[in-house]
Amino acid sequence: MKIKLTPAIARNILNAYKEAWIKQDTKKLLSIFNKNGIYHEYLLKEPYVGHKAISDYWERKVVQEQSNITFKLLDFYISDDTLIAEWDASFDSNIKNARYHIIEAAIMKIKNGKVQSLREYWHPETVTKR
Repeated sequence: MKIKLTPAIARNILNAYKEAWIKQDTKKLLSIFNKNGIYHEYLLKEPYVGHKAISDYWERKVVQEQSNITFKLLDFYISDDTLIAEWDASFDSNIKNARYHIIEAAIMKIKNGKVQSLREYWHPETVTKR
């Protein structure tokens, strides 16, 4: 039986994403993705497909490279099985020794209550150099 995407499911997914990012919790992130889910950070590059690839990406990009993360959900929209969300976030780059601020929009296809695919559209600005 197909699970319909509802505002409650959308909020649960977005809250889990927020918590996973702020706490750098890879297991929490994977909990919102289907086993064969797709995470597409850079649209002109290959996506990360499946829990192993998503986990490897998240560990490298978020856990190792970022710290002091803030996240504020601005809004979200639902259309059939598509969840579109916009948020405001900031983080320290442990690699570039700088603080970044981004506004991001994410388009997520939801299947049976979990993310089947996520595409990110974002632009950073350097707030401060450390």
